[in-house]
Amino acid sequence: MLCVSVWIGTGTAIAWDYPGHRIINQLALASLPTNFPAFALTPAARERIVFLSGEPDRWRNVPDRRKETDLALAQYNEPDHYIDLEELSLYGLTPETLPPLRYDLVAQLALARAAHPEKFPPIDPTRNLDHTRQLVGFLPWTITEYYSKLKSEFSYLKAFEEAGGTPEEIANAQANIIYTMGVMGHFVGDGSQPLHTTMYFNGWFGPNPHGYTTNHTFHPWIDGGYFEKTGGLKLETMVGKIRPAQEVGESSRPDGMFHAAVSYIIAQNKLVEPLYQLEKEGKLTGEGEKGLEGKVFLEGQLVKAGQILGDIWYTAWLEAPEDTYLEKALEARAAKTGAGGK
Repeated sequence: MLCVSVWIGTGTAIAWDYPGHRIINQLALASLPTNFPAFALTPAARERIVFLSGEPDRWRNVPDRRKETDLALAQYNEPDHYIDLEELSLYGLTPETLPPLRYDLVAQLALARAAHPEKFPPIDPTRNLDHTRQLVGFLPWTITEYYSKLKSEFSYLKAFEEAGGTPEEIANAQANIIYTMGVMGHFVGDGSQPLHTTMYFNGWFGPNPHGYTTNHTFHPWIDGGYFEKTGGLKLETMVGKIRPAQEVGESSRPDGMFHAAVSYIIAQNKLVEPLYQLEKEGKLTGEGEKGLEGKVFLEGQLVKAGQILGDIWYTAWLEAPEDTYLEKALEARAAKTGAGGK
């Protein structure tokens, strides 16, 4: 596949540099209501959540990550950061017909390749050691799966708190929630970088009637180079654009969060060409009045990510079901302890 070959062949692209991911998690924290669990809103917890926004990119920092010693981590992590929506048509799929389960997608991709090999350029096995070139990316599944993890963690925390958990169990459950909130923020943030939703992720290729840049430094420039040149990111200039967190409207329906994640990514994909157009018009140079015009667009993308991330965290807390299994186990433990066993 040409688009995946370009992705791997030019090195891994990272959506937003660490300062951008940090600020997304900070914006999401700013959206949470005062009745959100207090343990997640302490200064220490906030800093931990913000620090963890960079964790999935740290998993990519292994020097030999493309060599045989690090293939497991590369295959596990790489496709979670993106999805190439334009490529779906090769497989007879559209964003609206994507299966909600990750491995159902993998099966459909494999079947389509087997049925119509002529549609797909040969893959050089020496440049595909982690076997990810056959994929289109897993970003909406990753977001959905982290939401499910967080919902589960809120469920068992409540069981520990209300059915006799020890202080240590409660503290560990809280720590798990903080970890998941932080790491999840990275992938939601990836979704707001339009270049992580497209095969044109780092310079245009193929037919180029509009004359968009083909420069392979475009992606890292958007991730952070532009912000660095224009004075960095300032939380105080963006936080006022954040509304209070709201429950994600589709979340109570089967597969609702998956469809919400797909809708979020589709909306960002529609901004791919406008982003390239900004570059073409000289609005992303970071120089002069014209070169600063792109900053509003890019900061707006960070705000979008922070907003939906806060909504997802809030929804996971609201939608967390009762963990009846753990409650019964804790009640049985209490009864046994009370009867003299320990």
